[in-house]
Amino acid sequence: MPSPPDIQFLDTPVVDAEVVAPAGEPCAACGTPIEPLDRFCPACGTTNPDFKSPATAKATDAWPAASDAQVHEPSPLSKVLQCKTCGAEVATDPNQRSYVCPFCDSTYVVEVPAEQSGRQRPEFVIGFAITPEQAQEKFRTWLAENSWYRPGDLVVASIADKLKGVYLPFWSFSMLAQSRWQAQIGEYWYRTEHYTTTDAKGNVQHHTRQVQETEWWPLSGRHHRYYSGYLVSGSRGLPQVQSLRIQPFNLPALKRYEPYFLAGWMAEEYSVARDEALVLCQQEFQRQEQHNIAAFLPGDTHSGLAVETDFSQENSDLCLLPIFILSYRYKDKVYRFLLNGQTGKSAGDKPVSGTRIGIAVGVALGIIALIVVIVIILSNMR
Repeated sequence: MPSPPDIQFLDTPVVDAEVVAPAGEPCAACGTPIEPLDRFCPACGTTNPDFKSPATAKATDAWPAASDAQVHEPSPLSKVLQCKTCGAEVATDPNQRSYVCPFCDSTYVVEVPAEQSGRQRPEFVIGFAITPEQAQEKFRTWLAENSWYRPGDLVVASIADKLKGVYLPFWSFSMLAQSRWQAQIGEYWYRTEHYTTTDAKGNVQHHTRQVQETEWWPLSGRHHRYYSGYLVSGSRGLPQVQSLRIQPFNLPALKRYEPYFLAGWMAEEYSVARDEALVLCQQEFQRQEQHNIAAFLPGDTHSGLAVETDFSQENSDLCLLPIFILSYRYKDKVYRFLLNGQTGKSAGDKPVSGTRIGIAVGVALGIIALIVVIVIILSNMR
């Protein structure tokens, strides 16, 4: 089996929660954390009942004073552990003696020097709006769906304890798309057609109907649009296809990155480089540009649309977004549950019992066979 790609976790250590000010209370309307100096919720605009102006805010309040900035800087004393099964690296508390990888449920880890990082610092972050207790409850609810098909020996309690909250890196891009396009444009027109039919008695009847025809002509032009808001996973442990399952995130809630957001949470270092993520983002924006040009075209229909797009004014942001991850093994297969730590949207795969599925299929086939027999008996009685 080929070794999985390297995954590196953020080398910023978890900051001691006792010396870090909280990120704010959740908004009563949408759950986004609101800081005391925010007059309104950054996501939905709801008024902050605990708003404090900068003139009245004190260093002892939830908002940290500017002079305390050094208190929130990461401590150089951190332990970086690397999973030798999937290659993930995570910065943890230096007193932690054991670690279970949230991506592959492996305990085969070794310590790695933290100075091996040196990557770009995150620019924005969204705080966790879902608590670990709420996340575990959402996992149990998700796992209970169609629970009859779940294996009877699956120990839910011990699995739920593996649920971990992790700040995962995402690349956010904005760019201008300028396109040249050409296509065949079709416009419908209708002609009246006369035809005759003959009924069972030999009577000839005359009818008319409208027949749709299409007139085609070539057309070309230019189109431009500014795109933003598409997130590309910066983690090889969480492929882009899987990250899309728990998106979208409420991006207006993005805050400038500060180390105190990581208090009590793990944070992964990005392993998908900016240039690699840029290619994925441009592919998505190319798809959106194709769709938007198709919707822009005149006429009733079109064919042979060809689009050539150039991207410019490219800007990127490295964001840390909150996700709960749970990986567990059942009969030598790894299953994963994902939960958006901001919106609560969940996705994942869970084991099913082959025996119970076989029973359900057998019962369904039996019911169908019984219905067929009843229909045949009733037909013979007529």
